Amino acid sequence: MARTENQNRRKDEAKIEKVQEEFIDKLVHVNRVAKTVKGGRRMAFAALVVVGDQKGRVGFGTGKAREVPEAIRKATDAAKHALIRVPLREGRTLHHDVIGHFGAGKVILRAAPAGTGIIAGGPMRAVFETMGIQDIVAKSQGSQNPHNMIRATFDALTSVNSLLSNSLIQ
Repeated sequence: MARTENQNRRKDEAKIEKVQEEFIDKLVHVNRVAKTVKGGRRMAFAALVVVGDQKGRVGFGTGKAREVPEAIRKATDAAKHALIRVPLREGRTLHHDVIGHFGAGKVILRAAPAGTGIIAGGPMRAVFETMGIQDIVAKSQGSQNPHNMIRATFDALTSVNSLLSNSLIQ
């Protein structure tokens, strides 16, 4: 009986490893934060991570801990639980141009012809690389804060519709 439990455990561990392998994660930003306490300042680290499967699924997460690796692990776990699916045209670009807003940040995402590549700044580039987009032109306006830029990018990506989804809605 113990043998079958071990075999089942190994199968479960193999499934977990398989799920872990399909995601690519990119660290976007690490910020050192301080909390003032009676004895002085208590330092911690906040991490912002983007996770994707390069097939149209992407998510972001934040984590905070006393050490950087622990903050990154927490952010990665949060990102894996907050995945969204974005329809891609020909598996390489968006179906149409979109605009996203968050706070003072605004991003403009434009579909691009084959061979253009990813023309985007910092945090947006990490989102597109992990999502699997190969051709896109993006412009950020307003806030330069990585958190606001990523949230504005996700706001834009959630409003992307494919022709198939439009026909299903009508």
